[in-house]
Amino acid sequence: MNRSVVIPRAAYPHFLPITTRWMDNDVYGHVNNVVYYSYFDTVVNEYLIRAGALDIEHGETIGLVVETQCSYFEPLAFPERVDAGLRVARLGTSSVRYEVGLFREDAVQPAAQGHFVHVYVDRATRRPVAALPDALRAALAPLVVAPPSP
Repeated sequence: MNRSVVIPRAAYPHFLPITTRWMDNDVYGHVNNVVYYSYFDTVVNEYLIRAGALDIEHGETIGLVVETQCSYFEPLAFPERVDAGLRVARLGTSSVRYEVGLFREDAVQPAAQGHFVHVYVDRATRRPVAALPDALRAALAPLVVAPPSP
C-alpha cells in the first residue's frame, strides 16, 4: 500500500465499527499511534473468529504478524466511532496481507490506512504451514481485491 494512494471506503468489503475509548487518547488529545495497530488487529481477528476461520484457543494454525505499516492522514479522538475497513491484498500459500482503512463514521476518505502481513504457522512448532487451511482461505476469498495495475 503506497502512502500516496488513499484508498476510499468503497474499496473495503468488510467493516467493523469500533468505539474509541477515553484511554485511547494521548496527552496531545488524539488517539495514540499505537492504538491504531490495535484497531487493525481487532478488525482482522474479529472477522476471522466470526467467519469460523480462527480458533484462538485450540486451532492448530495461528497467524503471526511479520510486517505492519500505517499512514496517518488526520487524527482520531475520543469520543468517536471508527469504522475499520478490511480487505485482503494478497492471499499466499502460507501468508496473507490484510489492508485496513480507519474511517470516521460515514467518512469517505480514511483517517489512517495500513496493512498487516500474517504468516500462518503450526501452533506447536511455529513453522509456516504448507498451505492455508481451507476454512481460512474460504473465509478470506470475499475480501480479496484485485492487485493494482502497473
